[in-house]
Amino acid sequence: MIRSSWRRLGPLALPTLWGAAAVTWKLACPLAQQEGLATRIATSAVFFTVGTGLVLGIRRGLARELRQVREVARATQRVLLRPPPPRLDGLTLAATQLSASRASEIGGDLYDAVATPHGVRVVIGDVRGHGLAAIGAVAALLGSFREAVHDETELAGVLRRMDRAHHRHLRERARDEHPASGARAPEHPAAEEFVTVLLLEIRPEGDVLALNCGHPWPYRLHRGAHPVQAGDTLPPLGVLPLPAELHPHRCPRLLPGEALFLHTDGAEDARDPRGRFFPLATVLGEAAAGTPVSPTAVVHRVHAALLRHTGGRVTDDVALLAVRNDRSRVPAQLPETGPCRARTAPSRS
Repeated sequence: MIRSSWRRLGPLALPTLWGAAAVTWKLACPLAQQEGLATRIATSAVFFTVGTGLVLGIRRGLARELRQVREVARATQRVLLRPPPPRLDGLTLAATQLSASRASEIGGDLYDAVATPHGVRVVIGDVRGHGLAAIGAVAALLGSFREAVHDETELAGVLRRMDRAHHRHLRERARDEHPASGARAPEHPAAEEFVTVLLLEIRPEGDVLALNCGHPWPYRLHRGAHPVQAGDTLPPLGVLPLPAELHPHRCPRLLPGEALFLHTDGAEDARDPRGRFFPLATVLGEAAAGTPVSPTAVVHRVHAALLRHTGGRVTDDVALLAVRNDRSRVPAQLPETGPCRARTAPSRS
C-alpha cells in the first residue's frame, strides 16, 4: 500500500521539487539577483536543461508503467481467451479477437473449444458492453464452460451451468457496487448485463448440435459461405430464465473438409466512415471459394478486411473462430444440405 502511494505521488514529486528549486534559486542565490543579460541566459539555460530532464524522466516512467499494464493485459488475455490448439480431436481451429477499447487488449467477447468424451464442445459469446468492464463476466462464463463440458453429458446441462455462473457473477458484482443494500438486491444492479451465447457440440461422426441464446448463427464454409439457420433462438443469458426443457438443434453433418465460421455481432455491425456495414458474407464467400478451406487463412482474411473497412478501429468487440472437420469420412455418412432442423437430440444410452 505504501509503495503504491509513492508510485502515485511520483509524477507530482519531480515538478514540485523543480518548482521549489526555482524559488530557492531566485530568492537565495546571489547570482540570481544580478540583472545582466549573460546571467539571465545562463539561468534560463540551467532551468531549461533541468526541466527537460525532469519531463523526459516522467515520460520514461509513464512509458514503463504503460508497458507493464500491457504485459498484464496480455497475460490476462492468455488465461481468459487462450488461443485454441491448431488441432483438436480431428478438427483444425483458428481464432482471433479485437477489442474496441484502446486501453485494453481484452474485450467482452469470449470463445473456447474443448475436446470431451461427448465430442468437441465449442462456445462463442458476447457480453453486453466491452473492454475492461466485461472481463468479470467473461471469466465467470469461460470458467463455468471449461468445467461443465467435462461433467455434463448433455449440452443443455452445460448451458444451465453457464447461466447459473452468470447470475452468480451479477449478484456478487451488485453487492460490491452497492454494499449499503446488504442482502437486498439494489434497485439498478449490474444485472442489466446480459450475454449472447452459442454452444456447439461436434461429435466424432460429424453431427453438430447447437444451443443458441441470442447469438448470430455461424456460416458453413464449403465452396463458398452458407449461413446456418436453425429457427428461433433462446433469449440471451441474464434476460429471462431458461425454459424448463432445452432441446438442442441438430444441424447437418459437418463433412470432412467442411468448416464452420463463428463470430460475434461486432463483425456484422462494423461500419466504415460512410456508415456502410461490413460485408461479412461476401468476404467469407471469397475466402472459402477454394478447397480445402483453411481456418487460419479465413480468420486472417476476415480480420484484415475488417480493419480495412473500419479504418483500423472497431467500435465493438469482435471475435472470430473457424473450425474445419479433418476426420476421415464415415462409410454410412451421407451428405446433407439445407438449414438446421429444430428437433430434440437423441438421448445417449
